[in-house]
Amino acid sequence: MMDFITKEPKKFDIISLGEVMLRLSPPDKEKISQCETFEKKAGGSELNVASGAAYLGVRSAIITKLPDNKIGRFIRYKIRYGNVSDDYIVNDTSDEKRLGIYYYESGAYPRKSSVVYDRANSSVCSLKLNEISPSVYDKARVFHVSGITMALNKELRSIVIELIKRFKEQGAAISFDVNYRAKLWSEEEARETIKSVLPYIDILFVSEETSRKMMQKTGTLEEIMKSYSDEYGCKIVATTRREVVSPTKHNFGSKLYYDGKFYEEAPYENIEVVDRIGSGDAYVAGALFAAIKFGDPQKCVEYGNAMSAVKNTTYGDMPAASLGEIESVIKTHKSDGPQEEMNR
Repeated sequence: MMDFITKEPKKFDIISLGEVMLRLSPPDKEKISQCETFEKKAGGSELNVASGAAYLGVRSAIITKLPDNKIGRFIRYKIRYGNVSDDYIVNDTSDEKRLGIYYYESGAYPRKSSVVYDRANSSVCSLKLNEISPSVYDKARVFHVSGITMALNKELRSIVIELIKRFKEQGAAISFDVNYRAKLWSEEEARETIKSVLPYIDILFVSEETSRKMMQKTGTLEEIMKSYSDEYGCKIVATTRREVVSPTKHNFGSKLYYDGKFYEEAPYENIEVVDRIGSGDAYVAGALFAAIKFGDPQKCVEYGNAMSAVKNTTYGDMPAASLGEIESVIKTHKSDGPQEEMNR
């Protein structure tokens, strides 16, 4: 059992911190440069995690800052729709308030999917530590954040570090997804910052590519994963493994290290990809849900893989899979016999 996650009842199982953005996408497979209409959705790594886990049955909340206008209210409604509490959302009433935007173009072989960001100086970048209610720090069993939030600006980075320490002091397990984005900060800056917080991290999500390139780790994947535990004391280290056959066909699996052992299962093959954005966050959501509910590392792998596989098949950033659906997918994935074509 994962005894580093407190069994003491808290108001929330997961509280996350991060930017929530407006996603604008051309319909179908149109290109951004050619389309005349966009579909709007809410998205953001930490929201995706909090919402995905909430749909499975845990209580989630998010700390963020939104513009106090119609666009901000659209995002707030989507946060609520995602079963995530808005108790700790800060309203930006300044004249400079704005919501970060990103444009997503879905690819079709051989054209790759692509993203264009318009997120500079968004409201969350002006978040101040004193705007966050001090009552929040003892309200979570798990506090989750990603490297994306730390990369937005130096002031926000210092807030993330301080919140990690404060939640840790109040008994929360700390979950961190490295989620390195080269467009947001350099490898050197990211590596130095992330190394400084790793001693506080209980649950670490990091890709093999990021470990080898940005973190400059060497050795086998197993040796790399174990090194985070040996060097920094991380309790769980999880690495996802995605094989891109084409923009619309992926294979997906993962490996998890906990208490001296590695856990994995057969990958999901030939996933029919409708929208891959948020599928990594869905993995984190499934793994955290299983860690909180079952304390079983093998179930973390199974629920994480299933959540990611299913997210690939739905539009938008935020996962929307119920517990029953995910457990059905897991059962089917483990089965060797013939499968029914339809659930009815």
